[in-house]
Amino acid sequence: MRVTDKFREGSTLFSFEILPPQKGKNIDHIYQAIDTLLEFDPAYINVTYHREEYIYKKREKGYLEKVAVRKRPGTVGICAAIKYKYNIEAVPHLICGGFSKDETENALIDLSFLGIRNVLALRGDPIKTETHFVPSEGGNASALELVQQIRNLGRGLYMDEDVKDADPLDFCVGVAGYPEKHFESPNLALDIHFLKQKIDAGADYIVTQLFYDNAKFFDFVAKCREAGISVPIIPGIKPLSLLSHIKFMPKFFHVDLPEALTIELIKCRTDKDVAALGTEWAVTQCKELIKSGVPSIHFYTMGKGQQTADIAKAVY
Repeated sequence: MRVTDKFREGSTLFSFEILPPQKGKNIDHIYQAIDTLLEFDPAYINVTYHREEYIYKKREKGYLEKVAVRKRPGTVGICAAIKYKYNIEAVPHLICGGFSKDETENALIDLSFLGIRNVLALRGDPIKTETHFVPSEGGNASALELVQQIRNLGRGLYMDEDVKDADPLDFCVGVAGYPEKHFESPNLALDIHFLKQKIDAGADYIVTQLFYDNAKFFDFVAKCREAGISVPIIPGIKPLSLLSHIKFMPKFFHVDLPEALTIELIKCRTDKDVAALGTEWAVTQCKELIKSGVPSIHFYTMGKGQQTADIAKAVY
């Protein structure tokens, strides 16, 4: 089922995102996080994809060897497990970095064979050793190109021109939006311009980057509508839970913390204090978002379900 069909049900839906476990850990860690949130009837579950990283290993005579590693593999397998264990729609992240267009096409074919019909199309982050995003050889350079490739498959157009009378692959495609603009964009207006290109190319809905100021989300939605973007826009929520988040969230996700939240945060002395405040703040955010009529709220759990469950109990 397409997740956009679920958005038409009327009430604000509940969905969340999980991380694949680190290599060496089994899927039970994922099941534990999901089980904590089942009572809230999740409409769908996103599964992130993490591209390769490069590390240097010492070899004989002091030489260093550059080695590519994937610390969190298993996105496709986890999506299949979720779909068939829980009968919940799973939405894998598809990224540009680390894949050629042929490899992306093959991944989409695998997903289709597994009955997975929803994807989130993202450019993805640069490799940590790169100062800016560099596409893989023969790969998509942007989320726009990725959306275009997915939609071409929907018309039966494959990379191999010799494939004739091909069956189309029909996917519901989500893309990312940034209420406070993408950090690489010079301003929000240009960011929305490029977002509209993804929608015009065939993306079906938008899920936003996390934010802590609802006013910025509402302003973003208004500007999207003014630009002619009419697809559902789903707010993304990530509650603060650690003292380190006070500096980490603004730096890593390029978001502002509202003054009222900051005033309370500087009073916190422990992770427990931050988690309690983070839960309270997210509950207030969610209640206002639900009152505004958003189709769904999407929670970034970072693999931990209990704090999201505490919020959901207060608002659903």
